[in-house]
Amino acid sequence: MKLYSAIITVGVTWSLAATAFAASGTGQAFYGDPPDDHHPWCVHDWNRPQPKVVAPRPVSELEPKARPPADAIILFDGTEASLAKWCSDKNPNEPTKWIVRDGAMECVPKSGYIRTKEEFGDCQLHVEWAAPSKVEGEGQGRGNSGIFLLGVEIQVLDSYNNPTYADGAACAMYGVSPPLAIALRPPGEFQYIDITFHRPIYKDDKCVQPGWVTVYCNGVLVQDRTQIEGPTGHRARTKPGPLPEKGPLRLQDHGNPVRFRNIWYRPLRPALPKGGVRGPLTVEATMAKRKEIAAMIRKDAAKHAGQQPAEMLRLFESVVYEKDAPTSQKAGQLAAQYVEGLKQLPADKLAAKKDEVVKVSDAFKYLAKFEFIPATFAPKAEIEKLIKAQGWVQAKGKAKKK
Repeated sequence: MKLYSAIITVGVTWSLAATAFAASGTGQAFYGDPPDDHHPWCVHDWNRPQPKVVAPRPVSELEPKARPPADAIILFDGTEASLAKWCSDKNPNEPTKWIVRDGAMECVPKSGYIRTKEEFGDCQLHVEWAAPSKVEGEGQGRGNSGIFLLGVEIQVLDSYNNPTYADGAACAMYGVSPPLAIALRPPGEFQYIDITFHRPIYKDDKCVQPGWVTVYCNGVLVQDRTQIEGPTGHRARTKPGPLPEKGPLRLQDHGNPVRFRNIWYRPLRPALPKGGVRGPLTVEATMAKRKEIAAMIRKDAAKHAGQQPAEMLRLFESVVYEKDAPTSQKAGQLAAQYVEGLKQLPADKLAAKKDEVVKVSDAFKYLAKFEFIPATFAPKAEIEKLIKAQGWVQAKGKAKKK
């Protein structure tokens, strides 16, 4: 399940100088869950490096391997008859409202997720999908869907010349692991996706075998035995835990008419104890990486010295990765100066800063929620008082369901 922020799709609401810190549409600060002892990045972190772009392999090389093997179970072959193998995810007793057009299953926006009647666990899965040929929207609002296996999402997105936060790009394990590369064909053309999926194995509430997923996109390796900790989600950190032994394949309705075809799977035996190569880090490695990220952000903040509120917010953002008393103190001083400056503005100039002020207030709420500033932080209370006095409605970040 995923949402996309109005801040991402309507970038004009975030007009601070801080937009220079990340490429357009790649995300925002103070958004997803902060780092922890094993994950150095925030969820949907705009500081996270973007995947490299590589050329996909020719369709002529991929088509022979895309044909179902003799032991494959066909989930969709382009016919109306095979669509009967699917149902509404919300109401499994009802047929799906998705349609078959030109040999592909097409999402009907606002009709809801679709799921298979068949249930399975560890598997080799082949899916081909195509974003709409008519390009509309940007970031998470463009050609968006998802492939869900036991609650773990492999992102479907038109990432062709369309940056977004790295862990939300096409073929990301959504909110967890960015793809190793963007290897997409242009919108309207089908992408060939091959997934090997093994769920984590638990015994007596203890993980005895980590789960992992490997993904190829158009013949290019994009997830290399990436560790599965638990179900994925939007903005929230994945919580380690067991997954069901079996479940349906689910495809997402995110309001875009994405098409799917040639869907088949092969059941696999549970993985032998090998583990993944891309997953949670040790505490020591995580803290070292977080320190590196914080230093990068503070260096960037120095480039914006005297630019309010950009410098202040960037300093506060660095504290999310590494607590540092002098940095927190300086950011707090800048916050107090910023609020006092707002109080001195004439009504017309203050009104012009509405979006900026609301965004700063949202950042303070995030920082307080995760205890990077105290709940009694004076600038937070003052700015909320100012917003209330102006009668402004705060942007709650309620996003369209992904």
